[in-house]
Amino acid sequence: MELRIDQNAVAGARSLAAAIVDPIVDFVAGHSTLSVERAVTRLCGVDGVDGEGVPLPNRLVDALARPGLGVARALGAALAETGRSPQQVAEAVAAGEPLPDPERTPEGALRAALRSHVDAGLARIDAARGTRDAMLARLPQDEPPLLYVIVASGNIYEDRTAAVAAAEAGAQIIAVIRSTAQSLLDYVPYGATTEGFGGTYATQENFRIMRAALDEISERLGRYVMLTNYASGLCMPEIAATAALERLDMLLNDSMYGILFRDINMQRTFVDQHFSRQLNARSGIVINTGEDNYLTTADAVEQAPAVLASQFVNEAFARRAGLPDAQMGLGDAYEIDPDLRDGFLLQVAQAQLARQIFPNAPLKYMPPTKHMTGNIFKGHLIDAMFNLTSVMTHQTIHLCGMLTEAIHTPFLGDRALALENARYVMNTARSFGDEIEIKPGGRIEQRAHEVLSGAVHILSGVAQRGLMNAIEDGTFADVRRPRDGGRGYDGVFVKEAAYWNPFADALGGVTVRA
Repeated sequence: MELRIDQNAVAGARSLAAAIVDPIVDFVAGHSTLSVERAVTRLCGVDGVDGEGVPLPNRLVDALARPGLGVARALGAALAETGRSPQQVAEAVAAGEPLPDPERTPEGALRAALRSHVDAGLARIDAARGTRDAMLARLPQDEPPLLYVIVASGNIYEDRTAAVAAAEAGAQIIAVIRSTAQSLLDYVPYGATTEGFGGTYATQENFRIMRAALDEISERLGRYVMLTNYASGLCMPEIAATAALERLDMLLNDSMYGILFRDINMQRTFVDQHFSRQLNARSGIVINTGEDNYLTTADAVEQAPAVLASQFVNEAFARRAGLPDAQMGLGDAYEIDPDLRDGFLLQVAQAQLARQIFPNAPLKYMPPTKHMTGNIFKGHLIDAMFNLTSVMTHQTIHLCGMLTEAIHTPFLGDRALALENARYVMNTARSFGDEIEIKPGGRIEQRAHEVLSGAVHILSGVAQRGLMNAIEDGTFADVRRPRDGGRGYDGVFVKEAAYWNPFADALGGVTVRA
């Protein structure tokens, strides 16, 4: 099954996306954020909280007299002068000891003092990636679409039980949904957590607990079960850092999600997502972008061109951070009103269009949620149509729809039924998309042309106005955000000439444009 699409239009869209993203990359090259600096401390081995429960990375970065020089420079100076470890320096700062002035320490000495800790952090990331590669080779997954389900009790130990049960029922990816509004916290909670509203807190210890459980069930089932969480919000780089250290496999990591749907300052988000994606590239983590969220706030038919435009923008941002196509889980969703005549044809057009435009990307396809009414029988049928669209258009990451959507958090049995539905449809229609042809000039192909043309039109307008202006104007998801407003704006700062981030230097991607 293949659409006949205008390849010149596709190439033009990519050129426009590059023109949109490159000025933002220039901005990123000259700025850092508090969350990027805290991620640097975590990668150097700083962890834990002080007596008041404040994370030590926060204490250390908040103590910087000149953030524009970067925490690495101050930390390196402290190590050179005291002979302490980064953890010991952070504990001393939390106890009230000031950081030394890094300009008093010779450049060579402070860099040398930090070098072994930088190397150790990178080595941990590389070791985690190597372990994943070895396990996937020994315990290969079933063929895509990879069946993805969520757990979200608030208690990591209950989530662990639910995750194991879901894996036993056929799930290939487990996502631990983050507690409601954690994205608005300007710190990462510490330790194992047993309560949370709407989800479970993303902490490094929770990552360890779930990773260990999924490794154990992977060995028992003979197939590797992947783990997903969220690298978004005010602590996006820190979550990416801890996820890299603890071998998560996927992270929800969108270039604009936090701006549009959490009112996080756009400047903060653009800087944070770049460093996050540098870390994801090094660690082999597949990002999941958030275009599906556009369709929960606006009409899915009208917003289809904006979804495609956002996919082009996410791709351009990811490539400039060094992320290969194989780690770009670009998002979409089956959210067209089920009462719309021939809506299924429009769904197929959108899904197949994305598959052909991004042939090497592991696309992430999200289930119907907005039009679920509590009628579990109709909901299960709509999910089956979603499953059919996914397998016939060769999607890669498939979040299973729940028949109890809009009623309650899924029970174990709800997940089992959702997985059974998906397995049945994807088995019985496995080769369906390879056996049919799309009618030239028919409804599906016409719709694909409309969406592509609309995306090019949107990208052209954004390229002329600039991305920040376009977000202020409400181009994406009908949401308007100011460039100097929103949460976290005060955590963005200009890099001084002597700024140093050794991890950004080592991770690659575009940090300074010629």
